[in-house]
Amino acid sequence: MTDGTTHYTRPDVADFLAFLNAQEGPKMEELPAAGAREMFRVMTQMADSPRGDVAKVEDRVIPGPAGEIRVRFYDNRPDRAPGPVLVFFHGGGWVIGDLDTHDAYCAEAARILDIPVVAIDYRLAPEHPFPAAPDDCEAAARWVADNIPCTGLVLAGESAGGNLTIVTALALRDNPASKPVIAIHPIYPAVTTSDDWQSYRDFGEGHLLTESSMTWFSGHYAPDPTDRRAAPLDFPAEGMPPTLLITAGLDPLRDQGRAYAAKLIEAGVPTTYREARGTIHGFINLSQGIPSAKADIRDALTVLKAIVTEASA
Repeated sequence: MTDGTTHYTRPDVADFLAFLNAQEGPKMEELPAAGAREMFRVMTQMADSPRGDVAKVEDRVIPGPAGEIRVRFYDNRPDRAPGPVLVFFHGGGWVIGDLDTHDAYCAEAARILDIPVVAIDYRLAPEHPFPAAPDDCEAAARWVADNIPCTGLVLAGESAGGNLTIVTALALRDNPASKPVIAIHPIYPAVTTSDDWQSYRDFGEGHLLTESSMTWFSGHYAPDPTDRRAAPLDFPAEGMPPTLLITAGLDPLRDQGRAYAAKLIEAGVPTTYREARGTIHGFINLSQGIPSAKADIRDALTVLKAIVTEASA
């Protein structure tokens, strides 16, 4: 049940949702995982902006705990001295998403932050259920620290990738990598297995990420709710790096993101919290379908750049 409040929706978001909700055919959660992945790729091809110009883009493979991990390097300079590097974890409920679905965002991050970006193609459920994804992401972050000339790591990701950002930072807090994590940027993160949130009730239907799709994702991923990698909201946050946490105003995950920002602040972590009012979960790779998302992305990355500059100093 909703709380009866009328929630502001941006005009371009309303138009995008009207188009999306009018589409016929099976929903993502009615497909096998492979079909859902293809549906997500097609949606991002249609609704996201082109990559744009970047000086260097390179696909590679790195060693992981269960075999090779595909990664993609971005840098808007052909050469640079060692400095911070951003490690990015894509979203998609730990079931869908890949290097291509978040390609445009990573390129934009490389341009605005003016640091290298390494996107991680971690293992997906149901073929590789929990905790395969966090195991891969921790291993990848440690590999970047050991093998890429850098002075520190910035971890970032959206949705499931926001969860992976936080839990990788927790792992490297307790058992540091060879380079420090100097900042993190979780974007509308999933931080608990609980669904007892008003934002679930308000936005669980008709706002792209739905209650039924979240149940489908969770069923494939099979997280352990007692494990901090599934529910970091329930575990101590002291000692985490400076954090820029973003939520979306019309997102079922909004309230748990707000709660985690509050937890960080209460733990004494330098925290910047921003909410993209009137928009939906997933906006960072919908910037053509939702043009106002371009400003949300640019503004958040500009704030992150200032945080990284301060942390580096």
